[in-house]
Amino acid sequence: MSDPALLSVRKLHVRYRVRTGGILRPRYAELRALDGVSLDLGPGEALGVVGESGCGKTTLARAVLMLERPVSGQVRWLGKNVADLDEESLRPLRRDFQLIFQDPLSSLNPRMTAAEAICEALRAFCPEMSAQEMDAAVMEMIRQVGLPPESAGRYPHELSGGQCQRVSIARQVILHPRLLVLDEPVSALDVSVQAQILSLLKRLQAEFGMSYLFISHDLSVVRYLCEKVLVLYLGKVVETGPRERILGAPLHPYTRALLGSVRATERGRQTGSPDPYASTELPSPLNPPGGCRFNTRCPFATERCRAEEPPLLDTGTGHRVACHYRDELR
Repeated sequence: MSDPALLSVRKLHVRYRVRTGGILRPRYAELRALDGVSLDLGPGEALGVVGESGCGKTTLARAVLMLERPVSGQVRWLGKNVADLDEESLRPLRRDFQLIFQDPLSSLNPRMTAAEAICEALRAFCPEMSAQEMDAAVMEMIRQVGLPPESAGRYPHELSGGQCQRVSIARQVILHPRLLVLDEPVSALDVSVQAQILSLLKRLQAEFGMSYLFISHDLSVVRYLCEKVLVLYLGKVVETGPRERILGAPLHPYTRALLGSVRATERGRQTGSPDPYASTELPSPLNPPGGCRFNTRCPFATERCRAEEPPLLDTGTGHRVACHYRDELR
């Protein structure tokens, strides 16, 4: 990558203390939501983070934005480790990185019109703007995201799900952030609306030069929007690299299982047969398997996999895999 990393995450650890016992005899366990995650994101790039529910995708999004404080590791924004900053020092930087949530309706204030919700970001970060300048910027942003002008005066309950998500996008993009973190932004929408929102996101990225950290479980969405892919399993990165490598020729058995599950689901819709991966139980994140964490579900697992954790190694062209048998699987 010729450009310096906009966002650089190194050995990020996020842990939670979880109560496992009853009220009278409480016991606690440590949940390692993220265990040594590293990634790089350059200017104008889109990185898709994929994995099953509970693998740490949302925790990663929150930790990158310092909404969740890591216990160790670095989150470097333009070379500065923001993990060391307090909230007051972080505030001037927050204009540059924004978050779009999964549920568009619940992310909006029901007592604010669309125009008021979009303008809220300007009032917080651009106090030097006059009221007329703010109104003009809001209406231009409403046009940019494909909403009719009359939607400016409507409340969230008067808008469709797709329109609410367009308002959410406008509210974040109006600040012209350099990084947009999107946490399952289309999963709550109908398929036809999903396509429209994804097309909008792709156009806005090209127009404003934003970088995307895109959290999703839908590999087809990631394939459309992202140039790079990172695969998480139980808080660890098992494979990462260019989209064509990860989704076209994956080397980790877990990535292959994810892709196989998508194909099996599509076949199941046509034939009525169940998804063969649906019954495979994810191990408890409170007590992950030793060695390679995927060994309890991997058809290629050996004693080495159960005893020794594989390192995340580069196989060439930026494609990194954490598997003892990556060369054989190639």
